[in-house]
Amino acid sequence: MKRIALILISTSAILSSQTKRPGYTDTPMLPGGKWVVHDSRRPTPPIVTPGAKPGDPPSDAIVLFDGTNLNSWNGFLKGQNVPAGWKVQDGYVEVDPAAGSIQTKENFGDIQLHLEWASPSVVKGSDQLRGNSGIEIMGRYEVQVLDSYENPTYADGQAGAIYGQVPPMVNAVRKPGEWQTYDLVFEAPRWQGAVLTKPARLTLFHNGVLLQNAQEWIGQVAHRAIKQYEPHASELPLRLQNHGDLVRYRNIWVRRLTPYENR
Repeated sequence: MKRIALILISTSAILSSQTKRPGYTDTPMLPGGKWVVHDSRRPTPPIVTPGAKPGDPPSDAIVLFDGTNLNSWNGFLKGQNVPAGWKVQDGYVEVDPAAGSIQTKENFGDIQLHLEWASPSVVKGSDQLRGNSGIEIMGRYEVQVLDSYENPTYADGQAGAIYGQVPPMVNAVRKPGEWQTYDLVFEAPRWQGAVLTKPARLTLFHNGVLLQNAQEWIGQVAHRAIKQYEPHASELPLRLQNHGDLVRYRNIWVRRLTPYENR
């Protein structure tokens, strides 16, 4: 009985400490009319444990590729899902030009995405035929992957571009063969029926350098054209593009993003 009483007292103390958080209830109301300034009743954000070192997935991440297998991916060839055929070795996955693209088995909407990529160390070709791949978010919105190191091409087609629409702010690319990082936040478009109410938006850091700052997409990806938005599901697969070059990827993880009010 004493042990039960101690447990009850301990639990009560924990609950009491949680409900009596520091803060105020008599301060001005914040715009929107839900909480006051420094509100002691306002829910606190959940705890997420960061990765052990920069680039490691945090505790709430979905690891899409850890260097060992493509279990989280399908192949995507001629508009159909097929077995993922890219080569996995030495902790990375490499594009197989004959095997189509790959896309996640799971669907995503608003996300934080981390991945690392490397263009071939042996330079072949130029312009768009040099280390070309891409991150096709929802299969429609492409962030360009390209060997842009001393490789002239059109501005909205170099590494970090919203392909065919918005060039990156700067060129932060490393030399061919060196590993590079993309850290991005993607906000999916919003619809009311068939009417677009909010365009897709991208924030992108390349090797720690800001390239796109809450930049809006004009529409869906297209080559030598402008393609308008078309209504689609709120969550769709994430695709890595096969453009025929032996681009490598590793350490791919994603976090689903939800509005703060829902936490």
